[in-house]
Amino acid sequence: MKKKSLITLSILLCASASIAQENKETKMVLNMENTAKAPLDPQTLWKLGRVSGEGISTDGKTLVYGVSNYAIETNSSEKNLYTLSLETGNTAPLTSEKGGESVVQITENGDIIYLFKGQLWKKNRYKGEAIQLTHSETDLENVKLSPNGQYILFSKAVLIKKYHSTDKYPDLPKSDAYVFDNLDYRHWDTFNNGKFNHPFVASYNNGKIGEAIDLLQDEPFYSPQMPFGGSEDFEWTPDSKAVLYVSKKRFGTEYAVSTNTDIYRYDLTSKQTTNLTEGMNGYDTNPTYSPDGTKLTWLSMKKDGYEADKNDIIIFDKASSQRLNLTAHWDGTVNSFIWSKDNRKIYFVAPSKGTVQLFELTVPTNLKNKSLASIKQISEGNFDITGIVGQVANQLIVTSTKFTRATEIYKYDLANKKLTALTTVNDKMYAHISDNKIESRITKASDGQDLFSWVIYPPDFDPTKKYPTILYCEGGPQSALTQFYSFRWNLQLIASQGYIVIAPNRRGMPGWGVKWNEAISKDWGGQPIRDYLSAIDDISKEKYVDTTRRAAIGASYGGYSVYMLAGVHENRFKTLIAHNGLFDMRSWYGTTEELFFANHELGGPYWDKANVKSYTEFNPSEYVDKWNTPILIFQGGHDYRVPIGQGLGAFQAAQLKKIKSRLVYLPDENHWVLSGHNAQVWQREFFGWLKETL
Repeated sequence: MKKKSLITLSILLCASASIAQENKETKMVLNMENTAKAPLDPQTLWKLGRVSGEGISTDGKTLVYGVSNYAIETNSSEKNLYTLSLETGNTAPLTSEKGGESVVQITENGDIIYLFKGQLWKKNRYKGEAIQLTHSETDLENVKLSPNGQYILFSKAVLIKKYHSTDKYPDLPKSDAYVFDNLDYRHWDTFNNGKFNHPFVASYNNGKIGEAIDLLQDEPFYSPQMPFGGSEDFEWTPDSKAVLYVSKKRFGTEYAVSTNTDIYRYDLTSKQTTNLTEGMNGYDTNPTYSPDGTKLTWLSMKKDGYEADKNDIIIFDKASSQRLNLTAHWDGTVNSFIWSKDNRKIYFVAPSKGTVQLFELTVPTNLKNKSLASIKQISEGNFDITGIVGQVANQLIVTSTKFTRATEIYKYDLANKKLTALTTVNDKMYAHISDNKIESRITKASDGQDLFSWVIYPPDFDPTKKYPTILYCEGGPQSALTQFYSFRWNLQLIASQGYIVIAPNRRGMPGWGVKWNEAISKDWGGQPIRDYLSAIDDISKEKYVDTTRRAAIGASYGGYSVYMLAGVHENRFKTLIAHNGLFDMRSWYGTTEELFFANHELGGPYWDKANVKSYTEFNPSEYVDKWNTPILIFQGGHDYRVPIGQGLGAFQAAQLKKIKSRLVYLPDENHWVLSGHNAQVWQREFFGWLKETL
């Protein structure tokens, strides 16, 4: 249920409008330069460009970035690429057609090779028109060109198992049935149709692709991994003689209960495959070579079945054959990393006390000594560093957000520790959006531990007035609650409608040490829920909190939290909102797809008496007799992580108890809301419910 760091992607958290027609006053504000600022509203939020860092040229002079813009008329988003001179600061458009571009390579002579409509294209950053390089019969995905430019690595889906009736019984072309003998029969939002993502390698010469070799020929395994894998699952060796790929070579039920991915090396000459991480039992991902090609690094978790385990950086030195965990002694978990240009350091991003920050790791010169790597946090502030695009001289090019600012690209000066904006895609919009006061707050939890929360106040907050207050419950459950910027669960947007929002870093969140992060497992309805109650009780002591108008909201584990709070909040809350939350743990265990998650978090299946607490004391459906609070329920029809029965069961219980309740069923959505128009419905129902009940 936890989203991987790479899938921190903002397009998966779509936001939407909350009223029936555009706010004309806001539109006027955005088109005039000398008007007063206005609070952020859903319409303005949807006009913001969504920025992504795509790559840096080898000479360090040019940054390529992407901007996605949503069009309400067509219910679609268009992404285009831009170049930015890191010497002059000048920007220029690289593409202007809809097609979902992503950069594959920036060559030394200034050619930018990118994917457009499933094919490779090339355009020089200085002059000339775009040229289509490949004309493949199938769309190319996750493309990586070899360092010597003579080979291409890509992925495509291959039919391995005949699960669908038309594959199993070709004489019944109008049938529509699936036949399964194992688990992994559906994943995320799709039933398994028998196709598996496979890596392919082929010769490559200026757009001409030779005969491709399937590196998982006839094998029912995935690479990239489902559902979040991508090009980070692939890597070329520096000499272009072999490729590395990530795969969980488990099938069926074994696949559903395991997180044991490994990194495999395929030699182009011998055609032999070697498991480089054999004996390492958790997730092994993101294989990356040092710039000089002498060392291989990757991210690794120890425990099979624990998707939120501590993520460490492992290094392997080819010359000495030494392997070392560089971050084993450090009390944190790594999101992503890059090597420094001089091969001496590794820079990584990781959650830290309610934010995501930059860290610097000095690589030991002699791995045989097993000496501890020096690790220090090098950035600090009320912002998130969401990713590192690359290094240019003494600067890191990074993406960053905060509660009141969508993603932009910045340079971080390693000498003076200064963060400076490189892109200003949304500056004109934010110039007319009212500021929100953001504060941190420390509460004593029920067990005496310090509990950190972010508090987001409405624009023009007046402490002499009283405000309705909302408790935000984060999902995951081991997701960091930091200075994120969402296009749906946008805390600035919620606060800007006149609410105070408190967002606690309850038990189970990274950034406060491994022990704190692990504390939620097998205790979902225990201390984490008490943390929520402690946070809302503490802020309710403030005179500006209207204690008669409090709400609790959340999605996924946050939705579970809302369902739990519905039975134990003892009239603290006036209204509740749950999105794709877990309502009944027994039925959820029997229908969710990644069983490794359920086994680790709940202890195992409900028929094992050792896990009785997870299915009784920590089961929201056991407390329905105490429900008495109005509740709005969102449920996606294609959410196979938290299937439809969870939302329907909660709604039916509320209705039969004659509690004011509403179900918003989104038949084509999964765990999130990806369609722009559906997301607009989501926002309108969300804010309409708060206005109606709070």
